Amino acid sequence: MEEKQFQTIRRIVKSGGKRIISPLTGFHLKDVLQVMVGAAIFSIPVAFTEETWSLAETLPSENIFGFVVLSLVFIATFVYYNYHRDENSPGRLEFLKRVFSTYALAFLVVALILTLIEQAPWEMDWVLAVKRTILVAFPASMSAVVADALK
Repeated sequence: MEEKQFQTIRRIVKSGGKRIISPLTGFHLKDVLQVMVGAAIFSIPVAFTEETWSLAETLPSENIFGFVVLSLVFIATFVYYNYHRDENSPGRLEFLKRVFSTYALAFLVVALILTLIEQAPWEMDWVLAVKRTILVAFPASMSAVVADALK
């Protein structure tokens, strides 16, 4: 039986006289797995702290929303400076897909971890569950985007 390999499509780009390899387009299985593992790396120590659970209870929703915005800004900045700032970038749509899918995957990994340790009460208090997930997804999304850059 033939074995299939999954890998990111890459291209060689000349930048300042140097040859670098960057992803062409798309968010492939390898990228998804890297983002998920990267998100788990930072979310596990943060998700297991009672201080984080309490902070999510006491912070107003506006501050929690600020963490979503800050996460997306950090992810966008990292993705832009690593993949999209040259003239051969894959385009704005691919940029937006990568930013939002990275955050969404990090959010889902955190939601799963918090659910497994019974700190995301989705049925009893879904607002608290979302607030805790967003708070933990902040560092998780940072490590997810850095892990995605490893090729």
